Amino acid sequence: MGKYFGTDGFRGEANKELTAEKAFKVGRYIGWYYGQKHEDGRARVVIGKDTRRSSYMLEAALSAGLTSSGADAYLMHVTTTPSVSYICRTDGFDCGIMISASHNPFYDNGIKIMRANGQKIEPEIEEKIEAYIDGLVPELPLAQREALGNAVDYSSGRNRYIGYLMTIPTRGFNGMKVGLDCANGATWNIARSVFEALGAKVYVIGNTPDGININDNCGSTHIKGLCRFVEENHLDVGFAYDGDADRCLAVDEYGHEINGDHIMFMCGKYMKETGKLDGNTIVTTIMSNMGLYKACEAIGIRTEKTAVGDKYVAENMMSNGFVLGGEQSGHIIFGKYATTGDGILTSLMVMMTMLEKKMPLSMLAGEMKVYPQCLKNVVVKDKQAAQQNPAVLAAVEEVNKALAGEGRLLLRASGTEPKIRVMVEAGTDEICEKYVDQLIAVIRREGLAVD
Repeated sequence: MGKYFGTDGFRGEANKELTAEKAFKVGRYIGWYYGQKHEDGRARVVIGKDTRRSSYMLEAALSAGLTSSGADAYLMHVTTTPSVSYICRTDGFDCGIMISASHNPFYDNGIKIMRANGQKIEPEIEEKIEAYIDGLVPELPLAQREALGNAVDYSSGRNRYIGYLMTIPTRGFNGMKVGLDCANGATWNIARSVFEALGAKVYVIGNTPDGININDNCGSTHIKGLCRFVEENHLDVGFAYDGDADRCLAVDEYGHEINGDHIMFMCGKYMKETGKLDGNTIVTTIMSNMGLYKACEAIGIRTEKTAVGDKYVAENMMSNGFVLGGEQSGHIIFGKYATTGDGILTSLMVMMTMLEKKMPLSMLAGEMKVYPQCLKNVVVKDKQAAQQNPAVLAAVEEVNKALAGEGRLLLRASGTEPKIRVMVEAGTDEICEKYVDQLIAVIRREGLAVD
């Protein structure tokens, strides 16, 4: 990870770590960099944003930077990350930019940059942008006169993305009662349209964004509200998205949460049965539940593990020709249809699996046994120091030795926050919590945590 860019773009508190000035410089460099690839020096960059109040400020700053470098900025306005990825690769843009901090609180924001194929840009380009922000490279030339770029309304791109989603299911959703939690984010004016067009009776919560309520006790990171909503309204299924809709978690007809591991197993099994699981493999991260691996092994599906982050999953899938992968948190990539996690697409694929197999979600998910997990975050002074501390490493080794193959302890740094995540997976909740607390106690004893 660089100084500004982490595993999911440039993220920080708006007007603190992520200022309008820095966004302007990101736009300046991107406009100049991609302009070098054109004879006329004019790059084409598409921009989307979520519903955070600061997204409008950052959109204006990025647009100013792009156009002052001679690039044309195409504005999709409030839309989802996967829609920007889709339009980027289908409409011939040099790159795409999404303004969002995903599942973070409203006061945070982020800049996600995508290359022409809709995937996240290469680390070496991020490094060059950081060097420009910090004044470590010469100032870039400003476009003059007719070379100045244009800012173009491109809301039509969002509409085409909606139309594309509607073409994916091979049957309608008539008679299905579906609950959607839009997290007061980017799906608030998109998801309902898709499901209603496919014939579902739709019930929506989290669809009144005001600039500061995005992810506020709603969406995929606060799914209990949707669980109650599905149960109380006797719905067939529910889907919860995060702020920029690259994640999706589900809720079964009894109001139980269905996470990304369940979704990968259910959809992967159905794809294998229909001959659509290329490579007979699902790509996961190291955070996926042991139950997913055991369930896949039992039905002859291979699994591969990557580092945490959907970009690593996407890279593995593209390199090896695999078509399904994702994270327990709900970043699921269906490679036949998208090059990034897409929450609405994921919910459509779950719907198709339910309808084609004529089974409720509870039965489909019930075929995978979930091993208890306990995950706790510790705010630390220095993530690298915490991970490399000898006493911490010894404690990790001791726990994994005690679990003896019947569980595991994972210690990893957050890619976007000053936190260390401690996760234990074992036979019971009590064992999980015991070892998580044991490791956290070591971190605190070593003076690594922020009190």
